[in-house]
Amino acid sequence: MARFRLDAGPPGVVRNAIVLPELSIVLPCFNEAAVVASVVREACTMGRKLAERFEVVVVDDGSVDDTESAAAVDKAVRVIRHPTNRGYGAALASGFRAARYRWVFYTDGDGQFALDQLDEFLKNAEDGTVLAGYRSPRADGSLLRTLNGRGWTALTNATLGLSVRDVNCAFKLFPVELLRSSPMRSRGAAIDAELLFEARRRGMRIVERPVTHRPRTSGEATGARPKVIARALWELGALRARAVELFAE
Repeated sequence: MARFRLDAGPPGVVRNAIVLPELSIVLPCFNEAAVVASVVREACTMGRKLAERFEVVVVDDGSVDDTESAAAVDKAVRVIRHPTNRGYGAALASGFRAARYRWVFYTDGDGQFALDQLDEFLKNAEDGTVLAGYRSPRADGSLLRTLNGRGWTALTNATLGLSVRDVNCAFKLFPVELLRSSPMRSRGAAIDAELLFEARRRGMRIVERPVTHRPRTSGEATGARPKVIARALWELGALRARAVELFAE
């Protein structure tokens, strides 16, 4: 079991916060200067509340706005910058490889998830377990994006033998040992599917919990672009080939 403790706080103040020993919070960003500072502050607030030691790792994936400087609002923040846009999976891989602590949580830097949900979410953390959120309800902004998301989840479940509700929900907690031992070859949207597949292959439990999803208030969603979809499908095919090879051994 992961080690938790109750922190009573100063005299007369009852915090009742569940505290993890260590927590890295990874925030991938692309052109999120308008909102990233508030997301980072929220992440730092929750990190201080819930972890004995924490850090926030912001990955600026080749933004052409001021995302990098806007994110540097707290001493607990490290910013990793890609000089060019490498893709969502590449951004997450950079953040995950840079994470120093035992538990690694990630969410997007666009502010679509309220981080005060971490308080309840982390109660389910156990050794050998991945926590995976699912959007309830989704706030994708269009019916097409919602259908695309559900279709992608169904396809990855069928292709990789998974059984999850919302494979690409950007609200997950991983044990760092999974991230350090996973190849993380996906550079696009298949990165979540790859990590969940690796967790399942290692016999880890995948525990799902509902999380509130908010509409995007700034920036531009890129997940429905044809180029992004084509790369995700190609990477999913590569994952399927890897799965067949591994289970044939």
